[in-house]
Amino acid sequence: MILVFGKTGQVASELALLAPEARFLGRDTADLSDPAACAAQILALKPDAVINAAAYTAVDKAEEEEALATVINADAPAAMARACAERKVPFLHLSTDYVFDGSGDQPWRPDDPVAPINAYGRSKLAGEQAVAASGANYAILRTSWVFSAHGGNFVKTMLRLAATRDQLSVVADQIGSPTPARAIAAALLSIAAQMQAGTRSRGIYHFSGQPAVNWADFARAIFAKANLTTRVVDIATSAYPTPATRPLNSQLHCNDLTNDFSIQPPDWQSGLEKVIEDLTR
Repeated sequence: MILVFGKTGQVASELALLAPEARFLGRDTADLSDPAACAAQILALKPDAVINAAAYTAVDKAEEEEALATVINADAPAAMARACAERKVPFLHLSTDYVFDGSGDQPWRPDDPVAPINAYGRSKLAGEQAVAASGANYAILRTSWVFSAHGGNFVKTMLRLAATRDQLSVVADQIGSPTPARAIAAALLSIAAQMQAGTRSRGIYHFSGQPAVNWADFARAIFAKANLTTRVVDIATSAYPTPATRPLNSQLHCNDLTNDFSIQPPDWQSGLEKVIEDLTR
């Protein structure tokens, strides 16, 4: 049995569709602000593998709640990983491109220097480091710009705004890789199965959609796929200030995951078509 922390988030929702036989723990039964309780669930339920698909993801709010974000994004996965080490079962954990500073113009590799520029990124990096130090058989999957038909994300925001506006201003100097949550869920399940079979253990991997794009062009692709005529105006990040600084370069280099697990980066454009179908049918 695979135990999944998370129930209503984007990736957890897709995991539930792909692996309905898994056991899913929502906030009502496993609150990540109580790391010890999360570890106790693993020890009590005795799963064959654990996937942590839950996190504190309010990037701007984390600037005010960094302590809470760190408990949820670092202390909880650390406790989970230690419980998995005790049980000798694989632990899979989702992380983010925000552990990097966003400099340069090349895709980030898993072993590149980390230097988060906001509280959310710091909390996720602390989680990575704690999991790596736990003694567990672990895989950390960094991803970026996640979208799906579930929860809150850029695709749903653009479609909502386009319903009442003919023109939208969107940041064009941040480049990254949109990633369908469904592809992330499928990758996690494949990694978990291979780790259970002893194929590979311990490492940080990158998984994101291809090709890279900026937010404004991503918005244009969304409107094109949805047959909307909303016009997109390119603006600079400086014209759209937010409490948390965003990285300008969120591209991820995914070859290690392909080499070790034979998992290819997804085509985000085909994933976008599916999500829009799900949202409009």
